[in-house]
Amino acid sequence: MSLVAGLHEDHGAVFEDRGGREVVSHYGRPGSAARAVRNGVGVIEMGYGVVAVEGADRVDFVDDAVTNSVPADDGEGTYALLLDPQGGIDTDMYVYNAGERLLLFTPPSRVEPLVEDWSEKVFIDDVELRDASADFGVFGVHGPTSTEKIASVLNGAGSPEPALSFVRGRMNDVGVTVVASDAPTGEEGYEVICAADEAERVFDTLLTRGLNAAPFGYDTWETLTAEAGTPLFDTELRGRLPNVAGVRNAVDFEKGCFVGQEVVSKVENQGRPSQRLVGLRPEERPDAGAAVFDGDAAVGDVTRAVDSSTVDGAVALAYVDFGCDGDDLAVRVDGDDVPAERVELPFVDGSARSARLPTYPE
Repeated sequence: MSLVAGLHEDHGAVFEDRGGREVVSHYGRPGSAARAVRNGVGVIEMGYGVVAVEGADRVDFVDDAVTNSVPADDGEGTYALLLDPQGGIDTDMYVYNAGERLLLFTPPSRVEPLVEDWSEKVFIDDVELRDASADFGVFGVHGPTSTEKIASVLNGAGSPEPALSFVRGRMNDVGVTVVASDAPTGEEGYEVICAADEAERVFDTLLTRGLNAAPFGYDTWETLTAEAGTPLFDTELRGRLPNVAGVRNAVDFEKGCFVGQEVVSKVENQGRPSQRLVGLRPEERPDAGAAVFDGDAAVGDVTRAVDSSTVDGAVALAYVDFGCDGDDLAVRVDGDDVPAERVELPFVDGSARSARLPTYPE
């Protein structure tokens, strides 16, 4: 259940289930909400799963498993992946060093398998793992005036920087942690974390105190992140090689062994992967999974498509063969081939650039 369902309902929320978590789908006009974020600031309740990792060996244990280096100092975070032995992405996560514990923010569906799998691998390590999802409320604050918004309600600390670092302070006398985001919406942003029983006060503060902010749901989140060229776990990352997804910010290629590293290193040494994630402007919006054609040849598939009020039309993310540079692209919509223009990501240049924007070796 949402921690602030009553407040969402006051704003006309429609709910949906994502990975076993109740989240807001929209408040009636997701396109208008997207414009509100692009022009000012919006607030979303995030549906993360949270894994707490404690014990003296917590940093080394997690560092040995994931693709990026885990920060050793309190107040720092990183974006990382957990891969399967074939190099496919099993989950993505934000890893935060919170002093006496690490907090891993993951897709909600990945918490239980992650805790179960890692618990079986704890032998002599001083490590304890648990599902801490119910302990926290997490709210995303995104938009070109998000820094001003945070400054208007945060006491006892300044806005954190750089990305994925965090500070502790108070909002309306409630203790909070504020994390500088890595701009998944293509805008400046923060995530505000609080104890679950204080979530209503924090959400109300973010909406109504200081600089006003508009609430938005996951329909708008999908649109904003697609416009920003940000690959998401369920649509673009699950099962893909990180080299193919282009999320190079999630991989330390100089790091020691992690599960799947041999495959990732082999693809990296080849110079380029078999496919890459690109942006398309189709004349009509296709469904996820729609085939992409270059002339008569099938060259890939759509992962996500949205109607964008910012660019006034459909935009799509798609995996296509790496060598596909043709201008005669089309996507399959209701059995027909619809012309699609390939465009450089991001579709929208906001106040910040997504750290997950796909990048590939030249």
